[in-house]
Amino acid sequence: MVGTDLAKPGALTTLPRVTFRVLALLALAFRLNGFAAAPLPWKLVWADEFDGPKLDFTKWAVEENAHGGGNNELQVFLDRPENVRLENGQLVIEARKETYALAGQTRQFTSARLRTKHRADWTYCRVEVRAKLPRGRGLWPAIWMLPTVDKYGSWAASGEIDIAEVVGHEPHQVHGTIHFGGKWPRQQSAGKPYALRQGTFADDFHVFAVEWEPDAFRWYVDGQRVSTQTQWRSEGGPFPAPFDQPFHVLLNLSVGGNWPGPPDAQTVFPARMLVDYVRVYQRTP
Repeated sequence: MVGTDLAKPGALTTLPRVTFRVLALLALAFRLNGFAAAPLPWKLVWADEFDGPKLDFTKWAVEENAHGGGNNELQVFLDRPENVRLENGQLVIEARKETYALAGQTRQFTSARLRTKHRADWTYCRVEVRAKLPRGRGLWPAIWMLPTVDKYGSWAASGEIDIAEVVGHEPHQVHGTIHFGGKWPRQQSAGKPYALRQGTFADDFHVFAVEWEPDAFRWYVDGQRVSTQTQWRSEGGPFPAPFDQPFHVLLNLSVGGNWPGPPDAQTVFPARMLVDYVRVYQRTP
């Protein structure tokens, strides 16, 4: 912290990443030794409110690929206004039913996927996203995180953090999950779904959040804690590996795939995933 003026607004957001790691590990050590010190407060370190006239490419990269996401998905992800844009202070990710060819692949649907990779990533944080997620069989909106560098190997050896996933034929239910263990097919996962008592996640906006700390993951929907996970393992390193490295945020709307299956005649296109904001917090003294 030498040379950092803590009186300046936002100064803590420029601290080296190792500082946040040391603070988090110290907090874990205190808990393990029986100290009941109050946790440090969360401080906003990064955000996008989507209030500008166009997407901020200093914060987001828009992927273009037709690889099916490793899940046999049916869309091609594109960087064009038809599929990703800002409207009325919101990010719009739109899945469309149309034939499109890219990189030798021809798909019957188009959509978009954004990520903060190589622009912003974090180790231990709270990610909060206010979004409205579409319904319809075959639709698969996701708010999630991946490691920026695969320190422990390819998926899922280096981990994956799913903040909120909905499969469109179950629009009342959201899934929060972590993936870990070894490389496919030796991967493992932990998590559980949360279901609304009334309505669906397509009816209105909801706030989805995950708190990621060295010894725990906690998922929230509209401020209510809905799940906690404290046990995971890695073939590549000791606990808390693989969740001891920088992860970045992804937002996407997939069509089809191994989990949701293909759309049916009742699925309405174009389908929209709307994001009001993305905010990232970290523990700071």
